[in-house]
Amino acid sequence: MFFKRSLTVGLLAVTLASAGSSVFADDYVIDTKGMHASIQFQVKHLGYSWLTGRFNDFSGQFSFDQANPSAAQIDVSIDTTSLDSNHAERDKHLRSDDFLSTGQFPEARFISTSAELDADGNGVIKGDFTLKGITRPIAITVTGIGAGNDPWGGYRRGFQGSTELKLQDFGIDYDLGPASTHAYLSLNIEGIRQ
Repeated sequence: MFFKRSLTVGLLAVTLASAGSSVFADDYVIDTKGMHASIQFQVKHLGYSWLTGRFNDFSGQFSFDQANPSAAQIDVSIDTTSLDSNHAERDKHLRSDDFLSTGQFPEARFISTSAELDADGNGVIKGDFTLKGITRPIAITVTGIGAGNDPWGGYRRGFQGSTELKLQDFGIDYDLGPASTHAYLSLNIEGIRQ
């Protein structure tokens, strides 16, 4: 009986070890309720100035283990109808079929496929980004901001990320001039450990 129990415990330990330390990764929900997160964008307007804006509504979660940072994962959904460039008429145009077609495609999503991060969370996360119904691989440059206890008894971890999108890759070919072919996304993500 003792041998059988020891064998079972031993097999369980081997199974967990072979699964990797990601089994022990911390899971976080992005704090959009307290709005300690943001997703912003910028694109050149005719090559003369920067048009900036943000998406007000999004949600997501991520996992991170300092002992095995390459196992990090993130999944973020963006409500494209929440686009806000601080100009109502422009926002209406950006939501139209000339750009995001939010009536047909109200969600954009990023799902990571791999991570090349150090223990502090610095590096690159690669994954599939879907926008306007088109999915393409992208890479997000990531900087770990910090982690620790919050005043409400929880534990938080934050990252900053940035990426560049070629608009034509996602079916956006409205002519804003030759200097306006790419958009830049900036993500500030603070997660609450679950």
